[in-house]
Amino acid sequence: MRDVPIDGDMIRLGQFLKLADLIDTGGEGKVLIASGDVSVNGEVDTRRGRQLHPGDVVEVLGNQARVVAD
Repeated sequence: MRDVPIDGDMIRLGQFLKLADLIDTGGEGKVLIASGDVSVNGEVDTRRGRQLHPGDVVEVLGNQARVVAD
């Protein structure tokens, strides 16, 4: 699992996927989120605008990244 620092105390799920290099494009993220291939803290989440905070763990197709404060 990789730690990915963010500016501020919150980032949206769609933005984090791109920042963490878990996806290549925003369109890919939209499809993966809608199809249920993205989980946050072990639970599938289909909301691209979901707010993530430091400590949250995101998983996409077996790849994990944790949100950490910068």
